[in-house]
Amino acid sequence: MQSNYKRLGDYIRQVDVRNRDLAVDNLLGLSISKRFIPSIANTIGTDMANYKIVQPRQFGYVPVTSRNGDKITVALYEGDNPCIISQAYIVFEVTDMDKLLPEYLMMWFRRPEFDRYARFKSHGSAREVFEWDEMCDVMLPVPSIEEQRKIVAEYQAVERRIENNRRLIATLESAAQTIYRKMFVYNIDPENLPQGWRMGTLKDTCIIIMGQSPEGESLNLEGRGVIFYQGRTDFGLRYPSIRTYSDNPKKFAKKGDVLLSVRAPVGDINLSNNDCAIGRGIAAIRSKLSASSYAFYLMWSLYEEMSKSNDDGTVFGSINKDALEQLSIVLPPENEIIKFEKAINPLDRLIIDLCGELSAFNVIQSLLLSKLSKL
Repeated sequence: MQSNYKRLGDYIRQVDVRNRDLAVDNLLGLSISKRFIPSIANTIGTDMANYKIVQPRQFGYVPVTSRNGDKITVALYEGDNPCIISQAYIVFEVTDMDKLLPEYLMMWFRRPEFDRYARFKSHGSAREVFEWDEMCDVMLPVPSIEEQRKIVAEYQAVERRIENNRRLIATLESAAQTIYRKMFVYNIDPENLPQGWRMGTLKDTCIIIMGQSPEGESLNLEGRGVIFYQGRTDFGLRYPSIRTYSDNPKKFAKKGDVLLSVRAPVGDINLSNNDCAIGRGIAAIRSKLSASSYAFYLMWSLYEEMSKSNDDGTVFGSINKDALEQLSIVLPPENEIIKFEKAINPLDRLIIDLCGELSAFNVIQSLLLSKLSKL
C-alpha cells in the first residue's frame, strides 16, 4: 500500500446528539444512491426526541448492508440547517477539516471499489453489518488539503453540469407532457369524442413484446452478442445504461421502442436508443405508426393505471401481456398523432443531446473517482 494511505479512523469520530428538545423537525432518510432523502417512514406516535441530529458536513451511514445489493448506504449531509435521522443510523464527522475535507471523503465513499470493500468486510448470520470498527479501518490516500480542494472543485464542477442537464431535461419533458395533455387529455370527453376519435385499447396502436431472459451463461460484460437489458435496474433518466450483453438472446426491442418495467415497480419507462435484447422484467412497446414520442408519452400517461399492479396483493407486483394489451385508451386519428410527433420533435432532439452530454459527464465523474486510488 502506498505510503500516503492513512487509516480513516484517525480522521473521524462518531457523533450522537439526540433531538431531546424537539428543536429539529426535518426528518430525512438515507438512500443507496448515497444521498439524504425525504423520509417516507410513518412517524405517527413516534418519539422524535430519540432521533439523531445531523449537522451540515456530517455523515450518516447504515451499518446493515443486507438487501442493499452491491451498495453501502453512506452520505454527506449538504443541507444548510440540521436534520434528524433514525436512531438506528450512525452519525460521524471529520475531526479536523484542515487535514481531511468531508467532500473529498465522500468522493472516496462513492467509488464502486469502496462498496465492494464494505460488502466484503460485512459479516453476520441473520443480517450482514459493516461495523463502525470496520469503517475506521478503511485505508485511503490523504493528500495535502490544497490537493484535496483542487480534486473536490473539479468533481463538483462536473456534478453541477450533471445537475444542470438533469433540470433542463426535466423542464423539456414537462413541456412535452403538457403538449400531450393539451392534445389528447384536456377537454377530451370519452363519452363525447370529437369526430374521428374513438375508444380502444393499447394493442390498437402499439405492438407489445414481453421480454424473456436468456440462459445465464450467455450473459457477459465484454460486449459479445447483443445489448441486453434485464429490468428497471438498467433504466436511466430517459435511456437505459448499457452494462450487459447476451450472445444467445430470446426477445428483442428496436431503437425507438418504449421500454416498460413489468415487474415491481410496474410502470417505469425508458426509451431504447439501440436495438437490444430484453429480459423478463421489461416489455417493449412499439408504435404501429413509428411514432415513438407519442408511444412514450402515452405510456407515461398510463403510469397510474399500470402501477395498480404494484398493489395487487402479491409479494412482487407484475403486469402481463394481456393486461397491457387491454389497457383502455382514447384513440385519436392518425393525423393528430403525426401532428404531435412534429410538435414534439424539436424538444425530443434537445433531450437526446442533453442525455448524450449527461452520459459523457457521468463517464468523466467516474474517471475522477477512479483516479483517487492513484494519488
